[in-house]
Amino acid sequence: MTNQYWLVKTEPEAYAWETFVREGRTVWDGVRNFQARNHLRAMRVGDQVLFYASVTTKAVLGTATVKRTHFPDPTASEGDWSAVELSIGVSLPHPVSLAEIKAEARLAELPLLRQSRLSVMPLSKPHFDLIVRLGSGK
Repeated sequence: MTNQYWLVKTEPEAYAWETFVREGRTVWDGVRNFQARNHLRAMRVGDQVLFYASVTTKAVLGTATVKRTHFPDPTASEGDWSAVELSIGVSLPHPVSLAEIKAEARLAELPLLRQSRLSVMPLSKPHFDLIVRLGSGK
């Protein structure tokens, strides 16, 4: 099976990229949107993930890898919610800002631009690769 590609969003005040880098792994929990939950449930071990810091930063800061597929969200006191475990990938030397993403015509169909409030979304491999390339400064 080939890898899938994803983007996860977080508010830096809730969970910062620097914390993820320091910890090396994290449980991606607290998602309370059915569409985003279903995306978590579709993730497979080895899938590649972009980490997007929303609100103040508004940029893709790095990559991650799915290490554990969905399991019951430990933060959910009720309802049918899921979480996954992610491991740290690489920090992008040049964070890719939302403005840069909007300015890149090849990213016009990116779910981040069409469903800006969704916290977990699928990406195509070309979109994933292009954002990583933009973030590498090449």
